[in-house]
Formats: sequence, structure tokens, C-alpha cells
Amino acid sequence: MREAGFRIRYVNFWREPEQRPELDKYAAIVVLGGPMNADQIDRHPNLITEVEILREAVAQDMSVLGICLGAQLLAKALGGSVSRNPTREVGWYDVELTEEVERDPVLSTFAPRQRVFQWHEDGIALPPDCVHLASSSASAVQAFRHGEHAYGFQFHLEADGLIIERWLTVPENQALLAEEGERIDVEGIRRQVPGSIGALESLSRQTFSRWIDRFEFGPRRRALPSR
Repeated sequence: MREAGFRIRYVNFWREPEQRPELDKYAAIVVLGGPMNADQIDRHPNLITEVEILREAVAQDMSVLGICLGAQLLAKALGGSVSRNPTREVGWYDVELTEEVERDPVLSTFAPRQRVFQWHEDGIALPPDCVHLASSSASAVQAFRHGEHAYGFQFHLEADGLIIERWLTVPENQALLAEEGERIDVEGIRRQVPGSIGALESLSRQTFSRWIDRFEFGPRRRALPSR
């Protein structure tokens, strides 16, 4: 987005739940992942704020991108639901693209079966009036689109080698990895990084660039402020 000439404002609603950006000052909104689950509003009331902001952004036909938890919150904002999957997906997994992807302007960069990086335990039930774009054996909805400008991805196109190593080593994730035991091969995930990360980063650049190219600026859009 910086290369395309956009300024970025980052808000951590977990730490600053009182923040409420005025959406008409922005071209797009990206909601990233997090360690919490989408329904843990008792411990993380900021999730309510994020769902409200996403609902407002969709109503304004803004460009929206939700990644992992962000995709789950987008689904909830659109009237869908989120629930625990039978198994976690942590590591490198294939997603299967639906026939709709052939006509999709953003995910048509994907192969019919595409290897991506995953880190989630919850699954999405497709919200009403959404286009189903991708699935996996553990998650029926891996990607979806609402309208022309709102996308949700369960997988992590934004991950690079440093991010993956951090997720594998931070103390907050050790309990999850220990709980999974041998089902999640941490060293195997690491061994796949050198041979897989280049293709993922190339796919990331292509996909996010196509999403950015679809930004639309109506009369409500104003010059973006520095803050």
C-alpha cells in the first residue's frame, strides 16, 4: 500500500478499545488476526467495536480485507457465524478454489489448488449474499467476497519467514503447540519455509496489488490525513 502511494494508520483495538476511526477519511480498512477467538467478547470487548466498524465499512461500500480473525469478524458483521473446527490448521496447507474464482478479480491469481500458510482453529459459516471462493478439508470457508470490495481470507498471505518463526516461538503459542503434540510438526513447518516462502510472497504481492487496484474513491472520500 505504501508503494501504491497510500499512508497507513495502524490501530490496535485490543490496547486502544476506545479508538473509533472516521471511515470517510480512509480508502480502505484491513483487519488482521489475533490470538483471541471471534466470540470472546467477554474478555475482548474491542471485538464488538471491530465488528461495528466492519459493518459500517461494508455499508459504505469501502474496500475491506479481513485476515484470519479479521475474516471471522467480517463474517459476523455480515450475518454469518464462527465456530470451532474439529481440527486446527497450523502450518502449510492446500486450499481448493471454487469455480467462482475464475471470475474473481483478486483471487484469480491463485492456482486451482494453492499452498498457503495457516494458523487458526475456528471456521466460518458463509454469510448471506457472499461469494464462496476457497475451502480446505478442515475449513469449508477459506475465502469469501461480499459485493465488489469486501474480502475475507482465513489463510495468511501476509506471513513471511520472520513472522512464521515468531509465531512458532512466542510464549503465547507454546500451550497451543504443546496441546497439539505430534499432530503439528513444528520442525517440519520450519523445514518447508525456504522452499515455500518465495511462492507465498509472490502470490501475496500479486493478490494484494489486485485488491488495491480496485479501490474506488466516491464523493465521500477526502484527502487522507496524516493521522
